[in-house]
Amino acid sequence: MKKYLFEIFLLIFIIIPFIYLGINYDTLPERVPTHFGLDGTANGWSAKSTLWVMPAGLCALLYIVMFLIPILDPKKRIALMGKKYNQLRAIFAIFFSLLSIYLIYISKEGSLENPNIFFAILGLLFLMFGNYLQALRENYFFGIRTPWTLESEVVWRKTHRLGARLWVSGGLLTIILSAVIRDSLVLGISFLVIVGIMSLTPIVYSYIEYRKEQNKL
Repeated sequence: MKKYLFEIFLLIFIIIPFIYLGINYDTLPERVPTHFGLDGTANGWSAKSTLWVMPAGLCALLYIVMFLIPILDPKKRIALMGKKYNQLRAIFAIFFSLLSIYLIYISKEGSLENPNIFFAILGLLFLMFGNYLQALRENYFFGIRTPWTLESEVVWRKTHRLGARLWVSGGLLTIILSAVIRDSLVLGISFLVIVGIMSLTPIVYSYIEYRKEQNKL
């Protein structure tokens, strides 16, 4: 029973953006901004009907993918995470539901009035995901999947331990910079640098650790 109640709980958050979009659909302009530059200025436009797929559809897609991952995982490692994986699913469902509503609101307003809020939201996502990154078991769908982490469980564990620290630190730094930096372009560039470090460092680290493991043999 608890399992079904949990799925219903998640589905409620999946449906909310569609309800919000339906309520506001007639008030939206025929063409809405769907892409913004680092300074918050809209530079991409689409028909408002695309909002049913993006961003509202993002929640539904995320739910389906995360629901199927433990089923499709050949090693069944994700299932071993137990409650932690469900907690991660809940966090993502709530977060992306609120993010989708925010993006629909931006489309209605026609501009990203305060890009700092958007970057702070992304920083919060990094922070939350980083707290669970270390708990991820070796799998083919989720996490820092490089040829070297997938080849060695030891390398996977070490890389995700480092990745967890980087994502938490990157999330905190992004939130702090969003509160301090007022120049949207500078904030956007800083964000890209943070994301680059968070993404590339674990890849390089996993290769180095894998080579160390091979040299021990």
